[in-house]
Amino acid sequence: MNTKKKKTARAFSFFENVWAVVVLIPKGRVTSYGAIARYLGTGMSARMVGWAMNAAHINKKIPAHRVVNRNGLLTGKHHFETPSTMKNLLQKEGIIIKKDQVQNFKTHFWDPAKELL
Repeated sequence: MNTKKKKTARAFSFFENVWAVVVLIPKGRVTSYGAIARYLGTGMSARMVGWAMNAAHINKKIPAHRVVNRNGLLTGKHHFETPSTMKNLLQKEGIIIKKDQVQNFKTHFWDPAKELL
């Protein structure tokens, strides 16, 4: 197997691991890119988690709208059908969003490291 294929296979495997965590986020809860990266043992890979979320459109069952940045900002909103889709999906789940930020973020935060023991 050439190096390019190995890198692609590893990246896809990482994306699948991210998606496996994301599908477990309960409705009405959010987590962060960094929390997922830490749970997967790759704490410095929050950006890669973001790339996995950008690619999550291949499976509509992955609730990518529930992944926000460490401050509760909807930084991934531009990767949805419209810039308001992420906000609308979260609001349908009872989460209040103001100025593209989850309100009461700590209350809604779902930490996979604690929840998936």
